[in-house]
Amino acid sequence: VQLQASGGGLVQAGGSLRLSCAASGRTFSNYAMGWFRQAPKKEREFVAAISRFGGDTSYAYSVRGRFTISRDAAKNTVSLQMNSLKPEDTAVYFCAAAPRLGSVEAGTADYWGQGTQVTVSS
Repeated sequence: VQLQASGGGLVQAGGSLRLSCAASGRTFSNYAMGWFRQAPKKEREFVAAISRFGGDTSYAYSVRGRFTISRDAAKNTVSLQMNSLKPEDTAVYFCAAAPRLGSVEAGTADYWGQGTQVTVSS
């Protein structure tokens, strides 16, 4: 699976951004999808994940209620709607894919996209 993330940018605190990740190369519905982020000098951390058909979602505590993950089977994309952004959300965001949701959540995904930078100014 090839994953291409987009949608990052610079936004003021309290603003919104929508990230997208386009998947190609394999059957999209065979994979659970997720988002991770890595801030400078910090380890990569889990942000959100969605099951193969979208019935189950999970979120890191720090983004719960502000971020929403979704997937579009027709477009082979997974999106991350980020609202009420905070400066601490600043990071490079990566999308990931794995056959099992648990693998995505654990950070042991089989496939990773390149990152997209999100910068939130205070």
